[in-house]
Amino acid sequence: MNSVKEVSVFAVCRIGGESTSHKTGGRATHAVERMPVEGGSSSGSASAARHPKQKRKAHSLSIRRTNSIEDRPPGFQRGEMLEGQDSKLPPSLRNNLLDLFGQIEREFENLYIENLELRREIDSLNERLTGDGQTIEGGDPTKGAMKTKASHSTSQLSQKLKTTYKASTSKIVSSFKATAGSRAVCQLLKEYVGHRDGIWDLGVTRNPPVVLGTASADHSALLWSIETGKCLLRYAGHAGSASGDQTAHIWRYMVQLPVPPPPPDVSAPCDDDQDSSDREEGEVDAEGPCEVPTVRVATATLKSHQGVVIAADWLVGGRQVVTASWDRAANLYEVETSELVHALTGHDQELTHCCTHPTQRLVVTSSRDTTFRLWDFRDPSIHSVNVFQGHTDTVTSAVFTVGDNVVSGSDDRTVKVWDLKNMRSPIATIRTDSAVNRISVSANQRIIALPHDNRQVRLFDMSGVRLARLPRSNRMGHRRMVCCTAWNEENQSCNLFTCGFDRQAIGWNINIPALLQEK
Repeated sequence: MNSVKEVSVFAVCRIGGESTSHKTGGRATHAVERMPVEGGSSSGSASAARHPKQKRKAHSLSIRRTNSIEDRPPGFQRGEMLEGQDSKLPPSLRNNLLDLFGQIEREFENLYIENLELRREIDSLNERLTGDGQTIEGGDPTKGAMKTKASHSTSQLSQKLKTTYKASTSKIVSSFKATAGSRAVCQLLKEYVGHRDGIWDLGVTRNPPVVLGTASADHSALLWSIETGKCLLRYAGHAGSASGDQTAHIWRYMVQLPVPPPPPDVSAPCDDDQDSSDREEGEVDAEGPCEVPTVRVATATLKSHQGVVIAADWLVGGRQVVTASWDRAANLYEVETSELVHALTGHDQELTHCCTHPTQRLVVTSSRDTTFRLWDFRDPSIHSVNVFQGHTDTVTSAVFTVGDNVVSGSDDRTVKVWDLKNMRSPIATIRTDSAVNRISVSANQRIIALPHDNRQVRLFDMSGVRLARLPRSNRMGHRRMVCCTAWNEENQSCNLFTCGFDRQAIGWNINIPALLQEK
C-alpha cells in the first residue's frame, strides 16, 4: 500500500561550478623478462632423473655465489664457476642471471649492515642506562631500588623500540592486507543517481516519512526513497548564479512512498577492492530521474546573508533554524515569520558548516579561520560563545554527539573529539592521510564516519580506533571527492549515506555489531 504524507523540508543549495583536482601517483615496478630455455620439459625431467647428484652440486655452487664479489681473484669469469656443469643455458643467459643475483646480494648486504648498526645502537643505549644505574648504586644505601629502576628503564626502552618497530611494520603489512573483513561488515546497497553536478550535502529526515535529501551544485535539491532508490521530488526554487543566491528556502510537499522491494542479500561477496579511479565523473551508469514532481516556489525565504549559504540546520523544537554563510556569519531565524533573531558574528573567514545539538539549544559553527565556535542559547537572556583553536587548517565541520561531545574535522587531515565540560584540549585525535570533509556520528554506537578528499570513507570510534574502511573498487564506491556522510540507524538495511563530486549518493549497510566485535 502506498503511503502519502506531508514533509517539511529545509533546503540550502550551494550554487557554483565544480572545482576539483586529481592527484595521481606513479608506482615503480621492476620486471624481469622471461627468457626462452632450450630443450623441452620432458628432456629436462629426464636429465634431472639421470643426474640427481649433479643437480645438488649446481645448487650448492649457486649458493656459494652469494659470497662477496670483492673476494674473487682478478680475472675471475662468471662462467667459470659453472664450468663442468651439465646445463642447457647459454653462457650469456647464465651471466645475466649471475648479474641479477649479484644485485640481490648487494641489497641484502646493505640491509644486513644497517641491521647490525641498529643492533649496536640498541646495545649502546642499554649499556648506557645500565651504567647510569650502577653509578648511582655506588654511594646510595638504596642501591637495590636504584638498580631495579635502571633495569626497569632499560626494559622500557627495549619495549618502546620493539613497539615502534612493530607499529611501522604493521603499517607496511596492513597496506597489503586483504579487505575481506571490511567488505563483510560494510556493503553497498543503493546508488542514488540523478544530479547533474557534484553533491555537496545530504541528510535524512528525523520524522516519518523517512526520506533521503541531497543538495547539489546543479541548483537543485532532490528527495529519494531510501528503499527503492527512486527520486520522489525535485526542488528547483534557487536562482542560478556563480556566487549563489544568498538565501535559504523552506518548502513543503506531499510525497508518495513507493512499495519497497524485497531486502537485498547483503551477504553476497564483493569484487576485489581495487583502487581504480580512472573513470571520469561522466561515467555514472544511470540516467537519473525522468519524470518527478518539481517544486519551484518556497514556503519561506530567509534573506539576510551577503554571501553563499553553505549549510543550515534545525534548532531543537523545529521553530528556529540556523544558517551558515561565506559572509563570515551564522544567522538564527524564526521559521513562522522568517525574521532574523540573531546574527552570530566573530569568525575571521568564511564559514564552512553549522550544526545544532539534538536535545539542547546549542549551535556549533566551523570556519576557514581554523576555529570552531560554540554558541549557547539555553538561557534566553544570555547568549554565550566559546572559541576553540585546535586545528591548523580549515575546520570543515564540527558536530555534536548524543552525549556531551563535539567532533571536529579539518583540512589538516585530523579529526578531534572534545568534551563539552572541558574543551581545553581534545580527548582523542585521529590522524589521517587526506583532508576530512563533513563528518557524522551515529547516535547509538557513536561511530564517526569520515569522508575524504581521496575518495575514501573511514569509520572510527570515539577513542580514535579505526574500525573499517568502506570498500571501493572500479565497480563500486565513489570515484571523486567524498563531501559528506549521514547516519540513519533507524533503518536496518541502509544505515549510512555518503555523497560526493561524482554526482551520486550511496547507501551502505554497516553491520555495527560485527564491526564492534572485530575491534
